Amino acid sequence: MRFSVLLLTGVVLAAPALAQPHDHAASEHAGHTMPQMPGMAHDQADAPASHAGQDMSQMAGMPMTGTLGNYPMSRDASGTSWQPDDAAHNGVHAQAGDWALMGHLSLSGVYSNQSGARGAEKLFPAGMVMGAARRDFSEADTLNLRLMLSPDPFMGRNGYPLLLASGETADGSSHLVDRQHPHDLVMEMAGSFSHKLSETDSAFLYLGYPGEPALGPPAFMHRASASANPAAPITHHWLDSTHITFGVATAGFVHDAWKVEVSQFTGREPDQFRFNFDPPKLDSTAVRLSWNPDSHWSLQTSWGHLNSPEQLNPSEDETRITASAQYFARVGDESSIAATLAWGLKDLSDGTKLHGVVLEGTFKPNDPWSVFARGEWVENAELGPHHQVNRVGQLSLGAVHDWRLSENWKLGLGALHAFAFAPSALGYGGTPRGNMVFARIIAE
Repeated sequence: MRFSVLLLTGVVLAAPALAQPHDHAASEHAGHTMPQMPGMAHDQADAPASHAGQDMSQMAGMPMTGTLGNYPMSRDASGTSWQPDDAAHNGVHAQAGDWALMGHLSLSGVYSNQSGARGAEKLFPAGMVMGAARRDFSEADTLNLRLMLSPDPFMGRNGYPLLLASGETADGSSHLVDRQHPHDLVMEMAGSFSHKLSETDSAFLYLGYPGEPALGPPAFMHRASASANPAAPITHHWLDSTHITFGVATAGFVHDAWKVEVSQFTGREPDQFRFNFDPPKLDSTAVRLSWNPDSHWSLQTSWGHLNSPEQLNPSEDETRITASAQYFARVGDESSIAATLAWGLKDLSDGTKLHGVVLEGTFKPNDPWSVFARGEWVENAELGPHHQVNRVGQLSLGAVHDWRLSENWKLGLGALHAFAFAPSALGYGGTPRGNMVFARIIAE
């Protein structure tokens, strides 16, 4: 663990000194292809269009391919998932011999105040620190290594107040309800190897401990439509909660704009100990089909069987089905719009079927400002007694303003307001509200 932290810190701190100020300058400095690492999409919509919106494949007159195949590198998102090709990434690039390095940091201090009889308040840290290293051994073979850490464990085992949220446990004996659970310190420690079969075809293998199996859309903190929003979606456990899985092996095939992949992974969610590594079991399976029909869209559908995912209900299995559509477009020199529509079904082994839907988006009228919104509806059996299924929803709207401190650093201040909708029998009282204010620091 100490070695992992030191390695990542070195990547993030050394990259600004080694790299040129902007991504395209770093590519020229490298002398050959400067790859973009997947999982670096957290702040992909936040860079000025003057450099983030350029066709990165034309930088220095060299091809810039993805880590899993011969496609634009901006298509790579978290794990092995895809996003729209136009959703540019940001990061601090460097070169160390034959290795291309990237670092990214986004840390926030957030104050959450959730009203009503079931509300609470808390000040907590959030965000991530990421490092990646890529080596192209030939025109056909690519190795990519990635490490991602989270400050979430330092918010405490109870996570933070978030009305209508549920999933995982704080103490190993009771469910977390109306709170978002903290993620583990190590959110991803993974590697992938891809082999180019032709100009349009490639095969790849991805291993993670922890890692992200081929199930659902990109994790919410990596989606362009959600990267500015400090609140986790209440649909998290319907769509992308497997993004931290202690034991993942994924094999896939890419053909041009299509990708099919199969994962064997540990079905059990992480336990309440956020600084440790859970034992890998590889007892669950997922299959995902992805398609990017053009540079603005990324579509996926996936199926997974999760063996005993809930620590507190070990006899219960889950079949999960998801489908999603992501959209990204630039609408001006410094303006962009990103949106995601996603649906998930949790089909439990006791016969309970729970649906969840989210529609979220972020609009950037200019470089400093981001305006974001989210609407969600879920069927949840954990909010009330006796595992009764309740239909609940939430609408939220917020904004953040960033000030660029230097070429690689910026500071942001933002806030959001949310309306929660739930049956009166659950005892939330009227229409409870959720408020968050936050400050963030980003290195890219």
